[in-house]
Amino acid sequence: MTYMLLILEPVGQRRTRTDSEGRDAYARMQRFGDDLKARGLLLATESLTSHADATRVDRRGGQARVLDGPFAEAKEMVGGFFLIDCKTREEAVAIAAECPAAEWCTVEVRALGPCYDI
Repeated sequence: MTYMLLILEPVGQRRTRTDSEGRDAYARMQRFGDDLKARGLLLATESLTSHADATRVDRRGGQARVLDGPFAEAKEMVGGFFLIDCKTREEAVAIAAECPAAEWCTVEVRALGPCYDI
């Protein structure tokens, strides 16, 4: 089954790190991804820029609305993801617990599937 590990980090946390601390955290995450790949579990991984660089789009009543970040109401942002293939939810949760980012933010485990009830 395919699971996404969403890295949910507090808004502004990146600015609290020194350059060296940020590079160290990034290197730890890259090593984690390399380990998942070596174990045959990794399907894809990416880090994302700050929510300050994001744009939100919605359409209501036929009208599109575009809102550029940063978003004042946001308390956390998606900082990146790992897409993994494993046998069970329990395995995916155990892998999330191995993720270095779990030390400084939340790693949310989500199964891929339809967006409606079957």
